[in-house]
Amino acid sequence: MRQAQSLLSRIESVPRRELYFFALYRLLEAGILAALMFSPLGEVLGQPRHPELGTAVTLGYLSLALGLFFLGRSGRWLTWIVFASVCIDVVAAALATHAVPGATAGIAMMLLFNVSAAALLLPSTRMALAVALLAIVALFGEYFFTTFHDRASRSVAEVIMFAVSYLALAYLAHQAGLKARASQALADKRGEEVANLFEVNELIIRRMRTGVLVVDADNHIKLANEAASLLLGDGADGQGADGKGASLLHAAPELARRLQRWRNGWQTDETPLQLSPEQPEVQPRFARLLADSETSLIFLDDATVVSRRAESLTLAALGRFSASLAHEIRNPLAAINYAVQLLEESQQITDGDRRLLQIIHQQCQRTNGIVESVLGLARRERATPEHVDLNTFARRFVDEYQQTLSIETDTLEPIIGAKPVPALVDPRHLQQVVTVLVQNALNYGRLPGESARIRVRVFNAEGRPTLDVMDRGPGIPEAVAAQLFRPFFTTSEHGTGLGLYIARELCRANQATLEYVPVPGGGSCFRITLPGPSALLPA
Repeated sequence: MRQAQSLLSRIESVPRRELYFFALYRLLEAGILAALMFSPLGEVLGQPRHPELGTAVTLGYLSLALGLFFLGRSGRWLTWIVFASVCIDVVAAALATHAVPGATAGIAMMLLFNVSAAALLLPSTRMALAVALLAIVALFGEYFFTTFHDRASRSVAEVIMFAVSYLALAYLAHQAGLKARASQALADKRGEEVANLFEVNELIIRRMRTGVLVVDADNHIKLANEAASLLLGDGADGQGADGKGASLLHAAPELARRLQRWRNGWQTDETPLQLSPEQPEVQPRFARLLADSETSLIFLDDATVVSRRAESLTLAALGRFSASLAHEIRNPLAAINYAVQLLEESQQITDGDRRLLQIIHQQCQRTNGIVESVLGLARRERATPEHVDLNTFARRFVDEYQQTLSIETDTLEPIIGAKPVPALVDPRHLQQVVTVLVQNALNYGRLPGESARIRVRVFNAEGRPTLDVMDRGPGIPEAVAAQLFRPFFTTSEHGTGLGLYIARELCRANQATLEYVPVPGGGSCFRITLPGPSALLPA
C-alpha cells in the first residue's frame, strides 16, 4: 500500500512533454511499419513470412498508438501508461519481426529507443529493468520460435548483442532519469525557497518604516514601498506621459535635485526635507542598485525617529553626567545662596546692592531648579500604579496647591462630576505631572493685565478616565505647539525646557498619554488620558 501511494505521489513528476514526444515517436514507428506493409517500399525487405499477421499487427499497433497518444494527454496514471505502452511496443515488435523477417534489425534498433525512453520515464528501478527483461524475453522467444519451426534468419550473436544493449540502455537511462528527477526536485525546492524569500523580503520592504524608492536613469519611479508612497502622497501614483512610471521631478522636485547632485558626484545637502505638507521631514540617502547602472535606490529615513534616537542618547548621557556633577554644582550654589542671605541681613547694604543680591538669589534658585529637573530625569523611578479616584485627587490637589502657594488673585478650581472616575496610575507621578501643568498655566496662561483662571476638569472620554488642565490665556502658536514636548525647548529665558518632557515621560511610564488640545476662542488645554481601573500595567 505504501509503495502504491509513493508511486502515485510521483506520477505527477513524470515529464509530460517527454511523454508527448514518446507517443509521437510511437506513431512514427507505427507509420513506418504501415508503410512497409502497404506501400511499394515493402518490396525492399522482401516477401513477408506471414502477410496476414503483418497486416493485423500493423493495423492494431497503429490504432493502439493513436489511443495511447490521446490517453497520455489526460495527465492521469502517466506511469502506468508508460509501462503499458512499452509492453505493447515490445509485443508488437516481436510479432512484426516474426511476420517481416527482412525488417528484424530495423525493428530491434527502433525498439532500443522505446525501452530507453520507458526506463527514463519510469520512477521505479524494478519497472525499468522489467521492461528491459520483457524485451529480451520477446527477442529470444521470437528467435527460438522461428528456429524451432523454421531456419532462423539471423545469428544468435546478434540476438545476444541486442539483449545486452536493451539491459544496459535501460539501466543507464533509468539512472539518468533518477538524477534528472532529483535535480528537478531540488530545483523546485530551491525555487520555492527563493519565492518564499522574495515574498518575505517584499513584505519587509513594503511594511518597513523607511521609505524605499527605485528610480531609473530618467528619474522615473519604478518601485515604491508603502512608506515612500505615503511620504510622496499622490505624486508617487500613476504613470508619466511616456508610460514609464511617475516622474520623481514632478512628485518631489527637491529630492530629484539632490539625487542629480549625488549622481554628479557633488556634495549632497544633509538637511531634512518635507515631501508633502502633512508628512514628517525625511533624511534622504542614495545608493546605486548596480555598479554599472544608473538605476538608484533612495532611502527616506524619518527625521523625527532619528532626532528621537539622538535625544534619547543625549538624555542618557546627560543623566549619567548629571549624577556625577550634582554635588559639585549644588555645594557651591548652597554656599552662594547662604552668603547672599547673610549679606541681605547686613545694615550696610545699599538699596542698589540689595537689588543685585536679589538677582543673585533668584539665579541661584533657577540654577538649583535646573539641577533638580535634570536629576529627576536621570533617576526617574518605575511607576507603581494604584487605583485612584480622579475626582478625589483633583479636589485634594486644588486644596493643597492653594494652601502651599500664594495665588493671590489667580483662581484654580476643580470641575468634577457626581460619579467617581476611577483610574490606575501612580499617584506620585500624577501629582508631579499636574503640578507642572498648573505651574505652566500660572506662568504662561494669562492675558496681559488679567488674572489667571485655571480649571482642573475630570471626566470619562470614550471609556477612559481623563484629566484636563485648562487656562484662559492667549493660547499656544501652532509652530510652538509642535515642539512643546521636546527636551530643552522653552520660550522663556527662565525655563529649563524639561518640565513638559518629564511630564510626558511620566505619563508614558503609567501607560497614559499627555497631549496639547487647542481651545477654540482662546486658551490652552493639556489632556491626560489614563488607563482604566481594569487595565494591566507591566511589572
